[in-house]
Amino acid sequence: MKKEKSGIKWWFVVLNLVPFIMVLGNSMLIPLLPTMKAAMNLTLMQVGLIITAFSIPAGVVIPLAGYASDHLGRKAIMAPALIIYGLGGLISGASALLLSSPYNFLLLGRVVQGVGAGGTYQLAMALTGDIFQSKERTNALGILEASNGLGKVVSPIAGSALGLIIWFAPFFAYGLLAIPIAFAVWFMVKEPEQEGSKSNTQYWKQLKNIFKEKGLPLAASFLAGMIVLFMLFGILSWFSDFLETQYGIKGFSVGLLIAIPVGTMAITSYLSGSYFQKQKADFLKWGVIVGLVAVILSTIIISFVNNLYILLFSLILLGFGTGVVLPAVNTLTTSAAASEERGLVTCLYGSVRFFGVAIGPPAFGMITSVGKMPLFMSAAALGIAIAIFAFFFIRTEKMLPPQLLQEG
Repeated sequence: MKKEKSGIKWWFVVLNLVPFIMVLGNSMLIPLLPTMKAAMNLTLMQVGLIITAFSIPAGVVIPLAGYASDHLGRKAIMAPALIIYGLGGLISGASALLLSSPYNFLLLGRVVQGVGAGGTYQLAMALTGDIFQSKERTNALGILEASNGLGKVVSPIAGSALGLIIWFAPFFAYGLLAIPIAFAVWFMVKEPEQEGSKSNTQYWKQLKNIFKEKGLPLAASFLAGMIVLFMLFGILSWFSDFLETQYGIKGFSVGLLIAIPVGTMAITSYLSGSYFQKQKADFLKWGVIVGLVAVILSTIIISFVNNLYILLFSLILLGFGTGVVLPAVNTLTTSAAASEERGLVTCLYGSVRFFGVAIGPPAFGMITSVGKMPLFMSAAALGIAIAIFAFFFIRTEKMLPPQLLQEG
């Protein structure tokens, strides 16, 4: 184990670049959505589909990528997926550069990019679960989620900065970043030798047993991860538009303000992953509950106020809650299956996460027709329902392997 720790410096850094680059796919565009809306003469709903066009294909592809990775290896799927991700960004950027009405082709590029994204972060999570077999897994997954969060911090600032050049510049950045990372993953990241490959019949039988035994705890965990990302991306997309329409704040300043809650999420993800590693296994369940309560309170507060400072406080609370929930759920999910089935189980969770991200911006874009308070209070009510479900059905003793429970 000591040797593994000393060798972690470079290959684990490269592995952490995967969630970092993946999250740029949406977060880098959020502060530019009002600019895109004006540049292409779109409605708030249409501009929200730029996020959805990426997230829905990713959510569909993720389980397929997980199944393939269980049989072919994580890197064999992850590296090509990163190249597809980069190419999709280049398609969107080229359509905006070359066409007078680029919206449809830009969406096409986003679909391609989403297909690539489906083979990235969740496989990095599964590979981390393969490598780390002790309670180090919780800390490693917390670091991985923090890298995802760091991407969320950097991306609105980077997106706003690139937007100062021209509004579609971020699309070209995807290709310039993702393709070199794909080669780094292939050549530098270590992957444990897979145990004897199971037949499809054995594979699906074992998977069926996992969901028969752990279906409700997994469903509660999946929904907890989904709802916090649904609220985070939905509220941030609304906040980006709100800053411009209510306060006249736009461009780079929007990116800086959005970076505050997502920075809180990144720091909290890192610290909570480290904290959970040192605590009893049951703390993972309570981390999910406490984080959900923070997210729900944030949503309720936002529904009542328009004051910028109170909104920022509420968004920090939202980032804190999200940063507590995700490392706990990541550990529960990756630990619920053995390495032979971990790819698909982890990727099903990833699909649910992506659907949350996909639905959030257009759902919160309905604010003009539904009204702010009904929309935000409905989201809070959904969060409460999922928190109650998690309280009753998440059972760490069912989801964690014996070595993690004993170390707790």
